[in-house]
Amino acid sequence: MEKRVLLINDMCGYGKVALAAMIPIVTHAGHVTYNMPTCVVSNNLELGKFAILDTTDHIRKTIKVYEELAFEFDAISTGFIVSEEQAKVISEYCQKKSAKGTRIFVDPIMGDEGRLYNGVGEVNVNSMKELVRIADVIVPNYTEATYLTNIPYKESTSLEEAFSVVDALRKMGTKSVIITSAVIDGKTEVIGYDNVADDYFRLPYDVVPVRIPGTGDIFSAVLLSDVLNGKSLKEATQRAMDIVRELVIRYQNTPEKCYGIPVESCLDII
Repeated sequence: MEKRVLLINDMCGYGKVALAAMIPIVTHAGHVTYNMPTCVVSNNLELGKFAILDTTDHIRKTIKVYEELAFEFDAISTGFIVSEEQAKVISEYCQKKSAKGTRIFVDPIMGDEGRLYNGVGEVNVNSMKELVRIADVIVPNYTEATYLTNIPYKESTSLEEAFSVVDALRKMGTKSVIITSAVIDGKTEVIGYDNVADDYFRLPYDVVPVRIPGTGDIFSAVLLSDVLNGKSLKEATQRAMDIVRELVIRYQNTPEKCYGIPVESCLDII
């Protein structure tokens, strides 16, 4: 059944990441997409140099117009947030919509491999905590989960320690949790808790040793689409994992990896 989805993330001039990666996938899944750019970026941040335009004022104006037009959404998905001020504006809007039954999906895009991304600071971490408190589903990688919970990052952790991070996120307010890239006793897994099923789960996988930007956005878009189409959180997570793996294998030898994965050419498997 068709759902109305608001995607809140950055818009990148070069690189199939963020909104550029998510819109085609969610639309292909049969949903109507709206988008609200948190910033306009000249190019993928992986390149080291970039120009960025903060769109917080535009977001305020957009929200006002959306309210005047009485736009309602079945789900809102948030990604990269530029500032504490912007996080507050978006959080307040999501809270209003959540009270009307809108499901809030949060991908706290901040870092990976034990460190924050280029251009991301502690202010971004504190801002993201506001969205965690109102989320129905939060999808951090293990690095982001430890930053959000102030739990020290470990390259490899025990199962008990890993699920303690899940529970710490739940205590912050989010209903369901998915943590990607958790290395548990030397094995990489996706772990989580499904509030609907009241069930913890773990899904191990073999890492493809190549880094391609935008795979997290693809994961989030597939997950969101499948949950809205009736799959359980665990089922949707597994399918998102399988699709990302297949796409990475397909494009692992592409010479221009910083561009990301051309998702419009891959909708046959999405």
